[in-house]
Amino acid sequence: MKTAPAKKTASTEVKHGPTREFFTDGKLAAEGEYSAGEKVGVWKFYLRNGRLKATGRYAQGRMDGEWQWYREHGQLMQTGAFTHETRVGRWKRYHPSGALYDEGEYAGETKVGEWRTYDAAGQLTKITHHGLGRAA
Repeated sequence: MKTAPAKKTASTEVKHGPTREFFTDGKLAAEGEYSAGEKVGVWKFYLRNGRLKATGRYAQGRMDGEWQWYREHGQLMQTGAFTHETRVGRWKRYHPSGALYDEGEYAGETKVGEWRTYDAAGQLTKITHHGLGRAA
């Protein structure tokens, strides 16, 4: 990916301000903002076909808060949250049809509690209990 037009300060050459990043073919790959060289605020990432790939917030250069990812044709693929780039809270993934695939909680990158898995028609197929970092 090549980057343009984030402003650089003369004395430190650190990215600062709104920016757009591009694939080598010139198509938009990402847009967001830098502060003191770190990604901040809402960023959007794109697929080569121009559709949205992912969107979410950065704080101090790390993924922080709610994020959403999309498939090539625009369908929602998954949602979840981060705290300082660590998965936390409720995460959901979806079948290409849009039906819920699975859902559950993360704590410090570890699945915790009850996780539910569904078939493409939305019927519950499995419940898994996680604790202490392993499936129970």
